[in-house]
Amino acid sequence: MSGVVIAPSILSADFGRLAEQVQEAEEAGADWIHVDVMDGHFVPNITLGPAITAAVREATDLPVDVHLMIESPDRYVEAFVDAGASVVSVHAEADVHLHRTLTRIRELGAEAGVALNPATPIELLGELSDEMDLVVVMSVNPGFGGQRFIRASVDKIRRVRDLLGAAADGAVRIEVDGGIDASTAGVVAAAGADVLVAGSAVYNERASVATNIATLREAAGSGAQGS
Repeated sequence: MSGVVIAPSILSADFGRLAEQVQEAEEAGADWIHVDVMDGHFVPNITLGPAITAAVREATDLPVDVHLMIESPDRYVEAFVDAGASVVSVHAEADVHLHRTLTRIRELGAEAGVALNPATPIELLGELSDEMDLVVVMSVNPGFGGQRFIRASVDKIRRVRDLLGAAADGAVRIEVDGGIDASTAGVVAAAGADVLVAGSAVYNERASVATNIATLREAAGSGAQGS
């Protein structure tokens, strides 16, 4: 694995021109497109589903990174992979049979990720290192975009990297989701993050999507080089 992956979250995009916003990100050098799925039960918000995932898939050739912030995610992984998801991450807190769900995601042909809320310990990851491709460290409490970055997440990223490096020879990516902008991208990259999800830092009225992605990549690159 080389370089930090920038994954703009369409949660902050203009849904009236979703395809255009996805294509803007791709043309600006984004590496993945991130789709946040919320059910109003596991988190206090309702967002997107397989139909939007399919629309994103149709709009881009980039990997589509789907984050299921939902209860009983095992019931829905097939629908999202069928809709075009390249990566599907499920929350450890929401899935009783996590090992089985990760195995199923891989059987369906997608990469499998485990997401951890800020208060969730990392120790369970050691039991899953051979079954996952990605760990999502939540640096905000999931449910809404635009939240403030939780600083304790930096140490958590370091501890996850140490754990995964020992358990899986560094083959599992670490994705960080929440509060990522030019002021936090460098520090999380330095701590060991491989994938940065950014919503309002990419899609906003302050600058173009291209400028915002370039700013994030520069900040992340500076952090990674300094680690």
